[in-house]
Amino acid sequence: MSHVKNKGSHGIVGDVSKKDEIYPIALQITGALGGLDVLINNASDLGPVPMQLLADTECEDFERALATNTLGPFRLTKALLGSLAASARQGRTAVVLNVSSDAAVNPYSRWGAYGASKAALHHLSRIWYEELKEEGIQVLSLDPGDMHTPLHALAVPDADTSLLKRPETAAIEFADAIGRILSRRAEAQPTISEDVVP
Repeated sequence: MSHVKNKGSHGIVGDVSKKDEIYPIALQITGALGGLDVLINNASDLGPVPMQLLADTECEDFERALATNTLGPFRLTKALLGSLAASARQGRTAVVLNVSSDAAVNPYSRWGAYGASKAALHHLSRIWYEELKEEGIQVLSLDPGDMHTPLHALAVPDADTSLLKRPETAAIEFADAIGRILSRRAEAQPTISEDVVP
């Protein structure tokens, strides 16, 4: 989201797991939008599929999960911090939302690569919340719950999809969480809530 030089949707192709693609992605984002108010890091990699015991996980599968789920959001956020800080200085709310998982806090067997990488992202979010709040940048780490997505189908092929959250519902919940931050800023109230990583 941006404060919006150009309204509408802008497609940008890139792989956040690849270090060399981060700055081109960041430049395309700021070029298309004219700045940045909200960054949502949502890309995810399960690691090995079918899910495996951690001791049986290939190093390459673990590295891919870390590159996508932890290093990718770290690098992209770092590359866009200048734009986010500029938005905050201009009186707009700057937000980074990192999409987490209950696997970040619960040690599920056979979810080692995914769980460890999401746990690292969650704690990274907590640290950045502390470090960036004085600059006016809010950092959230939110778990949308189990969703009816291709990624979930890979992880749990026999899941009852009728019990899974629709992605559009999670998107509304994320927008609502960001909206609460915007409202608090407008009302000049304290910025910590159950949604913001303490």
